Amino acid sequence: MPSDMTPYLRATPVIEAEDPMVTAFAKKAIRDASDAQTLAVRLYYAVRDEIRYDPYSIDLSVDGLRAGTTLESGRGWCVAKAILLAACCRAMRIPARLGFADVRNHLSTERMRALMKTDVFYWHGYTSIRIHDVWVKATPAFNIELCRRFSIKPLEFDGQNDSLYHSFDLNGNRHMEYLNQRGEFADAPIDAIRETFIREYMPGDNWQKGDFDREVKAETSGNPKA
Repeated sequence: MPSDMTPYLRATPVIEAEDPMVTAFAKKAIRDASDAQTLAVRLYYAVRDEIRYDPYSIDLSVDGLRAGTTLESGRGWCVAKAILLAACCRAMRIPARLGFADVRNHLSTERMRALMKTDVFYWHGYTSIRIHDVWVKATPAFNIELCRRFSIKPLEFDGQNDSLYHSFDLNGNRHMEYLNQRGEFADAPIDAIRETFIREYMPGDNWQKGDFDREVKAETSGNPKA
């Protein structure tokens, strides 16, 4: 492994690549896979579908963003799930880093839109994984059940092509627009994320809480695919 990959393999306070719980989750997900591409793909789907997407679970503290915290709760927002996937990859000796972008997200509930007063999600997180000497983007945020309820095409990942949000849902409605790329990092830039969130979303360092699953079910009850 080239020495310049070292920052993307080491454990950090949030990317807990050496945590026993993370290692156990990763080993269970990969099963009998051995090559890096297959390993990364299986880790992606484990994080995507076994951890529920929950935008109300935002906690911009080190403890709140730890990979182990996300595993323990079984749910997380996009940054938390990206951190968990990065930790799993590093645990399996696959270089991984965290990528961020500002996006216009059309997948949210009425209550969330009212609380945020915007459909722009700043510092949307994804994982960038080094496979066969190429960095490939993987976005494990939306679990398969959520996609079905909102009639959006699930994000697949093959370990060769970037896995980024689709512009439109299955009904032709706007789904996601990438507005600004913030770059890729060896660790979570917590202070920068917190500063933006306080400025754009909240008067203090507190995120609104709610029951996202219940809101989704209420708003998609008429969807035959839900």
